[in-house]
Amino acid sequence: MHSVFRIGDIRKLDKKSPLYAVDLKLTSDDDQQLRQLTDRIRGEVNCTGWYRMGQLLLKISQFDKAEELYMALLEQASNDSDKAHIYNQLGGVKYDQGQYTEAASFYEMSLEIYRRTLPEDHPSLANIYSNIGGLYDNMGDYSKAVEFYKKTIKIKEKALSPDDPDLALSYNNIGLVYNNMGDHSKALEFYEKARQIYEKALPPNHPDLAYSYNNISAVYTKMGDYSKALELYEKSLKIREKALPPNHPDLAYSYNNIGLAYYGKGDYLKALSFLEKALVIFQKSLPPNHPNIKAVTNSIDNVKKKM
Repeated sequence: MHSVFRIGDIRKLDKKSPLYAVDLKLTSDDDQQLRQLTDRIRGEVNCTGWYRMGQLLLKISQFDKAEELYMALLEQASNDSDKAHIYNQLGGVKYDQGQYTEAASFYEMSLEIYRRTLPEDHPSLANIYSNIGGLYDNMGDYSKAVEFYKKTIKIKEKALSPDDPDLALSYNNIGLVYNNMGDHSKALEFYEKARQIYEKALPPNHPDLAYSYNNISAVYTKMGDYSKALELYEKSLKIREKALPPNHPDLAYSYNNIGLAYYGKGDYLKALSFLEKALVIFQKSLPPNHPNIKAVTNSIDNVKKKM
């Protein structure tokens, strides 16, 4: 591993300067938290060569660079397996950019190849079903989303151990759909299954654990239990601030969600502060027409009307 630093205080040099001073602390070889996290991430990025680079670019939200790389790999692909994988990854790029029609097209091309070449319970089919489920969820077609997520879970429950984080991911995903449908008890049922797996299988500073806390918080927010929601949102934010780059979209999601919880409590000053932090990150990390930017902007407008 090359040199890795923990980021301390970040402060602007002066009001007129665009430069910032950043306090860095060099980590040591015996930093157990860092070792646990990097070992886990190294295992998650399980491809080789340029495919590994593509996964890393997606992990750090470099979507344009990832798309450029995958399009080049697609031109060189010589078999159905490689093409299906690349179509799936390109679908993920478009999904993260909020371009859902383009994402659906790539996912369908990947699914066509997998269905033609693989047995119906193959793990690769579970992954593409999951991606399509996420797409339907974001498009508001929740019944379709549940249908595809159930297909994913059926395959994974047979193929994986009960404590596998990949299974937890699927529980999280279907919980998210039930939350969007307003079925809070079902959402919490699946979110708690996911949390229990993550707390057993992952290091305490892993981003997926933050994601799990964030999802459970969202249910409590919808139920109007803002204090409980904020407690878990803060746990999620603490992990993300340590584990992610400062302009990562997931960090913006945390700020956005905390802002909405404070809005629900009627603390509009705090709500505005967190929502504005979210907007700054989204504007830096996402395309200007991404729906998340519009959503946060609308939330800020609503808060200002209450002040």
